[in-house]
Amino acid sequence: MTTAGTPHTREQLDQDYQRWSTAAAAVLAKGRRVDPADLPDTPEALLSTPTRDDVTVRPLYTRKDENSERGLPGSFPFVRGADPQRDVHQGWRVTERFGDLLGQSAADLNEAILEAAGNGASGVWLAAAGDAELATILADIYLDLLPVTLDAGADGIAAAEQFLRVLADRPAPPQEAPAMASTTHSLGLSPYTAAFSGRATVAVEAAVALAVNAPERVRTFRVDGTDFAQSGATNAQEIGLLVAAGLAHVRDLVAAGRTPVQALGQITFAVSVGDDQFASIAKLRALRLMWARVAQVLGAPDAGAALTHAVTDLSMLTQRDPWVNMLRTTVAAFGAGVGGADQVTVLGYDAALPLSARSSKASFSARIARNTQLLLLEESNVGRVLDPAGGSWFVEDLTTDLAAAGWKVFTDVERLGGYTEALSSIRTWIDEALAARDAAVADRSAPITGVSEFPNLGEAAFAEALADTTDVPTATAGLARVARRFEQLRDRADAATVRPSVLLLPLGSVAEHNGRTTFVANLLAAGGIEAVNPGPVTADTVAQVATGAGTIAVLCGTKARYAQDGPAVLAAARAAGIDRVLMAGPDKEWPDGGDAPDGSLRVGIDAVATLTELLDTITAQAGE
Repeated sequence: MTTAGTPHTREQLDQDYQRWSTAAAAVLAKGRRVDPADLPDTPEALLSTPTRDDVTVRPLYTRKDENSERGLPGSFPFVRGADPQRDVHQGWRVTERFGDLLGQSAADLNEAILEAAGNGASGVWLAAAGDAELATILADIYLDLLPVTLDAGADGIAAAEQFLRVLADRPAPPQEAPAMASTTHSLGLSPYTAAFSGRATVAVEAAVALAVNAPERVRTFRVDGTDFAQSGATNAQEIGLLVAAGLAHVRDLVAAGRTPVQALGQITFAVSVGDDQFASIAKLRALRLMWARVAQVLGAPDAGAALTHAVTDLSMLTQRDPWVNMLRTTVAAFGAGVGGADQVTVLGYDAALPLSARSSKASFSARIARNTQLLLLEESNVGRVLDPAGGSWFVEDLTTDLAAAGWKVFTDVERLGGYTEALSSIRTWIDEALAARDAAVADRSAPITGVSEFPNLGEAAFAEALADTTDVPTATAGLARVARRFEQLRDRADAATVRPSVLLLPLGSVAEHNGRTTFVANLLAAGGIEAVNPGPVTADTVAQVATGAGTIAVLCGTKARYAQDGPAVLAAARAAGIDRVLMAGPDKEWPDGGDAPDGSLRVGIDAVATLTELLDTITAQAGE
């Protein structure tokens, strides 16, 4: 490659890339046991990965992908951040959610907020009814330092008016902290996005009337991307619809007599962040780029800084093996922080479970969620640099591509007449995206650790089926968790009187069958089915291990072992009363001629459909 410090001409860069391509082709050809000239495509194409948005992630990014600078944080086009003066010692605001627990009084909530603030929380996301005692809840809290975001559903107007009175009546602090993007209060009204998800909300007209007279440092509208993300929207769909809904609010405000600058100053965005850290980083940057473009078209480019509150995606959290959610939310929080979110909320590791089904105290879950961010801020120093991913060839390219994909969604909405006119089409688009995501989860090309991969059958069963529940804080009626279809199978298997099981018939030595017995056991466990492994069998021992083992078995061996022993063991299994015999691996590995297994368990099958059918058979045979 070109020596560091030497000039890079286009010709040199092309030569460097060609050398890499030749070397990569040789490696790929060796793995496929073909000549490099016989590869079906270029190494770059073979090693590239498409995202759910049809954005291509290439295997290598070089100086050839270098683009011009995006500008400084806090300046148009705001890709690098909304705030040029963010305190690098503080970083983003660690915004904790309060008010979801039943039976908490206003005094209890105040105590919880003050305790959290004393332990590192620097923002408040408050679920509150219209008659909540906000003066008591927010007593002794420095509202110039801790931004408050309200979530009051249908009581949003009453809660907002009460909050504004609390602000107006609050005595001025001895030294008021300077206003920053990250300390902006949000009244949390999101009528347009809630119209999609079905969340309780307020009338648009009432929200506009409130926004017209909102004081400084307070923004009325919270355009909420989690309404789309929880229903299965892709990243590009979420940010495209955020911009479309945000623009609808701006138009309403301009129609009510506000200038574009004033209207833009009444919008904040809630953005879901998931366990793909680079996608989360690029998503936040792309949203800011898109919103800046909207402001530019409105003639107010300097007012186009999108204020963002990143929330870890509820739909990515699992009910089974929920401890793994700590890893998911850590990656999501890292992506949010590096992506320049002004506030970040990490949901508890058990947030996908109803309150009554959680095994940990709420204080423990909240502390872990808070400390996830504090470790990133105070020990990893992630917040010390604004836009640390800026200049990365990969991140810059991904930002551009995601913004283009999101802009297409936005312009499609505009062509249909704007956000409200396009709602039915939006539902169709997201339904299609959800179906594609579910298909990838079902065939395990999108694996879920602890659920579809490495499930723990030893977990305590839930008292009732919970996979489809939306009875959890922050959930919308359309919540479609990524893991739900596998967890439905687990709920069903746990409800059986006896754990459903399938007999394995390993062939040959452990070295020969171990890979496939492990694969099959893992696959079956994803559906709550236990794999019974008696160790290596022969045609002479099948009858012994089959006694009382049910009527489904899976042969596990190598292609050579199938050719040598498979037909005899298959015949012995059928003679022993096993009605259905499957094989591990591709069907083509079974020797030609004679009887053949009744199907195969292999990489790439629709695991959900296969496991559902196996459970149907097992439970029917058991008479349950």
